[in-house]
Amino acid sequence: MGFFDFFSKQKKETLDKGLEKTKDSMFSKLSRIVVGKSKVDDDVLDDLEEVLITSDVGVDTTLKIIERVEERVARDKYINTDELTRILREEISDLLTENNTDDNEAGFDLPADTKPYVIMVVGVNGVGKTTTIGKLANQFKKAGKSVYLGAADTFRAAAVEQLVIWSERVGVPIVKQTMGADPASVAFDAVSSAKANDADVVIIDTAGRLHNKVGLMNELSKIKNVMNKVVPGAPHEVLLVLDGSTGQNAFEQAKQFTAATDVTALAITKLDGTAKGGVVIGISDQFKIPVKYIGLGEGIDDLQLFRRRDFVDSLFGE
Repeated sequence: MGFFDFFSKQKKETLDKGLEKTKDSMFSKLSRIVVGKSKVDDDVLDDLEEVLITSDVGVDTTLKIIERVEERVARDKYINTDELTRILREEISDLLTENNTDDNEAGFDLPADTKPYVIMVVGVNGVGKTTTIGKLANQFKKAGKSVYLGAADTFRAAAVEQLVIWSERVGVPIVKQTMGADPASVAFDAVSSAKANDADVVIIDTAGRLHNKVGLMNELSKIKNVMNKVVPGAPHEVLLVLDGSTGQNAFEQAKQFTAATDVTALAITKLDGTAKGGVVIGISDQFKIPVKYIGLGEGIDDLQLFRRRDFVDSLFGE
């Protein structure tokens, strides 16, 4: 069981509000395609396909969902348009479950025999990577865990400064060096310090540059190798942070980073400011990597565990 196994009424309300733009956009489109229609026919399915694609679910995932709905229509012979939302809800929920993104797998488990637990965070600049690290550190600390941060994004002074601010805000130690320092050296020092002080978890920030795939791969591999020398098996998680408001561009970022390193988990941010929340469904389906967290605002507690059931409930209404 994860250490963050709670989902209060307040958090559910935050989720509802955060997905409001996506929900309103999707339902306004769904309403238009069923006007004057009594049953789900080929025309309705064609229009549904367009709704899903324009909601940033992605072409491949959309075609998969349409095929599932078609099978339901063929099997049940006659499905009226009033049932379309229910069927769509069920199929999306099932799809998320099949893609290893289920409620029981939310959050990071910290094995008792692994200290420190090392989480390496990757993602391009501007996606909310550093903010996500700060909020994640806050969640660990609130759960009673000792946390260290490692500022290995040494190519931007602002990145280090921002992480320092978060370390002070949360009240956790940070290991940093001067701008331009070797990122692997920072990661080595951070993990070593966390180990020496018997910390439970250390979170390592990395450079958010998509220069070229080979360069990115070499850089991340070097960081992983030096951490593994300090704590065998490290990093235990590689968390890719994606900006949900970029829609299809988030897919491209996911392709680049999953090709460059072994991503084990996803955090999708900025869902509160966009109608492109459907990207969560498509990325989960296409990459088969668990979505662990979603960002729903600027507040320190607005990074939430991704829970499939609550997400679908908020997207479609209770």
